[in-house]
Amino acid sequence: MEMLESTGRSIPSRRSKGHGRAVVLVHGNSASSRTWQSLFDGPFGTRYRCLAPDLPGHGKAEPSARQHDYSVPGLAAAVAGFVRAEELRDVVLVGWSLGGHAVLEAAPMLHDVAAGYVVFRAPPVRDGSSFVEAHLPDSPIDIGFRKTITLEEAHTFAAGFLAPDSATPVEPLVRDILATDPAFRSGIARSIAEGRFADEVSLVEHLDRPLAVMHGDGEQFVNRAYLEALTIPTLWRGAVQVVPDAGHAIHLERPGVFADLLDAFVRGLS
Repeated sequence: MEMLESTGRSIPSRRSKGHGRAVVLVHGNSASSRTWQSLFDGPFGTRYRCLAPDLPGHGKAEPSARQHDYSVPGLAAAVAGFVRAEELRDVVLVGWSLGGHAVLEAAPMLHDVAAGYVVFRAPPVRDGSSFVEAHLPDSPIDIGFRKTITLEEAHTFAAGFLAPDSATPVEPLVRDILATDPAFRSGIARSIAEGRFADEVSLVEHLDRPLAVMHGDGEQFVNRAYLEALTIPTLWRGAVQVVPDAGHAIHLERPGVFADLLDAFVRGLS
């Protein structure tokens, strides 16, 4: 774990041993950089220079008293600040869940240094109504916007990350959920309710860099039909990449498949 000063805050991050193209991996709501460890320890992390920051209020990052930090634009600024502080070029940005939204919203700030983007469980939304349309009804996603979460609710939320009947253990996910600054979840909920996020649908319609979109076929949060109806001119391989036997956390349930897809995407960049 390394510490970096960026935009007036200390950003802890994990790094792999690789020296190839830089790949920045951004975790989701109530997770941490630890979620990428198996990727770092495998062939992908050996081949590429992987960097994974802890977002404000998560993992080893300190809680923030600044309301803006706990909003999607604030997370996007944190991601862009991290990339700039590391002086990365031709970087690939990978975002899981809320981290995917942060990556999409950071894209205009990183236009000159980004080579491509990968998101999963991060359906681009335009406004509040599209946010509802993009997600499945009766999912436990609302737990991720509660300031106070019980141990039982943390387990329910963590189980929602995985495909039904998944054998992937939830305990590491639960630990990260309970370790997250509770004010982060309520802050994100407030910012979304107030419409403080970019028109991500327009962003992906006008991207001039490749964008890979992945989706687990056992996803319990995101509406696949919504994803597949979006207009994304630079969509990698021309389609959403559906991963079998995986839910919300493809990188945890199908780490080998995830790494292979990510490697194919990175290798295909100019």
